Formats: sequence, structure tokens, C-alpha cells
Amino acid sequence: MKKFVLLILVFASLFLSCQEQPPVQVDGNAELVVHVMWDSSTVDSVHTFVPLANAKMILSSEYGISIKYTDKNGLLDAKDIPSSVYQISARASLPNTPNVMIVGNVKNVEVNSGNVVEDTIYAKLISSTGIAINELYVGGPVNNIFFFYDQFIELYNNSDSVKYLDGMQVFRVSGNNDGKGPGADEGDDGDIDGVTYAFKFPGRPGEHNYPFYPHTFKVLAQDAYDHRKSVPTSIDLSHADWEFVNQLSATDFDNPNVPNLYNIRMDRRLDFMVNLVSDVIVIASGRDTVWQDGIDISTILDGVEYQPSTRTSLTLDDRVDRGWVKSPPKYSGQSMERRQPGVDTNDGTLDWKILPHPTPGYQ
Repeated sequence: MKKFVLLILVFASLFLSCQEQPPVQVDGNAELVVHVMWDSSTVDSVHTFVPLANAKMILSSEYGISIKYTDKNGLLDAKDIPSSVYQISARASLPNTPNVMIVGNVKNVEVNSGNVVEDTIYAKLISSTGIAINELYVGGPVNNIFFFYDQFIELYNNSDSVKYLDGMQVFRVSGNNDGKGPGADEGDDGDIDGVTYAFKFPGRPGEHNYPFYPHTFKVLAQDAYDHRKSVPTSIDLSHADWEFVNQLSATDFDNPNVPNLYNIRMDRRLDFMVNLVSDVIVIASGRDTVWQDGIDISTILDGVEYQPSTRTSLTLDDRVDRGWVKSPPKYSGQSMERRQPGVDTNDGTLDWKILPHPTPGYQ
């Protein structure tokens, strides 16, 4: 019996010695040091870079997004972080100046385990003075019947002046998958191609019938209906500000108490719908009335591309936005929203976050 036990121990020892040994260097002990500076000449007329104290630091990688802050010397020392390639944004409000933020980004910072990586962000003032897409709820509520008709787009006027919605256009741009991709400028002629849905506010650009007041939201509902009546986990959009209605469809729901955006693509008979996890949405001034040959980039007010994977490449033209938004899973009841209302630094990857539930008309 003793010999049998001894034999088992010998075989066990040989078996374990042949196994792959765990790595000596454990991932997660990388260190990232970032100095954040900003040009204060716009405040004190002296051209000098000074530390940006207490700046919010957004670190985005394949592991998700983490929020940290610089110290009083504008320094972020992030220890014990995972090895990855990081996209980093620094942002802070300019004291006593509404609508102005100090923002700086640095992209593709490679941090390896066991190493200290050091970088500097030079931030600048960004003034948000217009209309921006502020929230996208596209994936549907928690359900198992494939219900997603409670989609909405929320706009925000992040300016101190009244804007007007007359003649503005809302597009879904996902029809050029065989070329450079959705939202790309296929012909290099200054527009983005692949419009699949096109809806329009009443009136013409320059008219003043539909005001959009400063620091307020506008909710554009696919259907302005209390969707909780269909799916209890859904939301009430019966009091939305606007509703997409395809006048060519005899069955499209139309709330008579909510004004309509109308379809301007006559070959479409469906309501304005977007993909649940991956798409491009654009709002434009309406001054380019011929969408068939692409939307003139000079008329685009804002555009957002959202994707489910951190490994996906951007296809939206970088003159519209230099990053894309990470989307939540479909039928999760989650939403996508800007980190600060209407603040657009032209990098969706760092400007947006996922919400546990939609917030139509507020933040």
C-alpha cells in the first residue's frame, strides 16, 4: 500500500512539472504618469502653460472606462493599472465662464506591465455653442419579444442663444458598407455617403418657427407613446418634444399632441429606425437639400457612430467626429449619453458613457 501511494506521488510530481507555469510578471502592475497643462493666455494674456489642477481624467481601454483626477500640480499618477492601449481625456470647467471647458486628449498610449509610461496632455479651451446629439436610446428595453420601438434621440442646446429647428434634418447613415464604411466620404468630395433614412423638421433653414431655447433638451421619439403599455420595462415617450412619422405609411403611429418630423426619402415606407448596437446618426442644418449624393459636411451640426466592440474601427468621417461611442447590449434597457450635456470635443470615445437606464429630457 505504501509503494502504491509513493507511485501515485511520483506520477503527480511528474505531471505537475510538465504543466505550464504561471507568468512571473503579473499583469496589472503598470504605471501611467500624465502631466496636464493648459494655455492660460486666453485668461491672463500671458502665453504660458500652467498645470491643470483637479482635472477629470477619463481613461478608456479594452477593460472599460475609469475616472481619475489630477492633483493640484496637474499630475495624474495611476498605479497598478492593466496593460493595454489607452485613450485619455482631461477636462475641467473654466471658472466663472459658462459653456467653456478646458479639454485635452491623447490617444493610443501603450502601457505595459512592469513599466512606467509618462506622457503630457496640452489642453485648450473648447466652447460648446450649438446643438448636439446628447443621448441615444436604441437597444430596446429588457424583454424577450424583440421590442425596440421606444427608441429616441435627445438633442441639447449647449449655448446661450435661442436656436431654431426649422428645416433641420436627421439621418441614419449606414448604406455604404461596401466602400469605406458607414458615414465615410466615399468620393473624397466633402460629403458623407450612405443615407438610409432621412427625416426633416418642418419649415426651411433660417425660419424662426420652432425655437430651441438655451440649455434645454429636445426628445425625438420614434413613436411618442407610453411604451410601458406594451412592455412594462420600457419608458413613457408620450410627452416627447417631437415624433418621427413616415407620412407614406398607413400604419405608422402618430401622436396628435406631438409635432412631427417627416420622411424625405420617398422610397422608404418605414418609421425612422436605427440598428440596436451599431449605426451612424447625423443631424444637419438642412441647407444641403440633395441627400442622394451625400450630406455636405459643412452642413452637419453633429454626428455619432456607435459600436459594440472596442476593437472596431471608426468609419464616420473624422471631420464629423474622431471617435465612436461604445454601445450597450441590445435589449438591456441601457442608454448612451454625453458625459456633460452637449459638450462635444469631437471624440465620441471619450465624450460618451453608458447609462443603466434612459433619461429622456433630462440629465
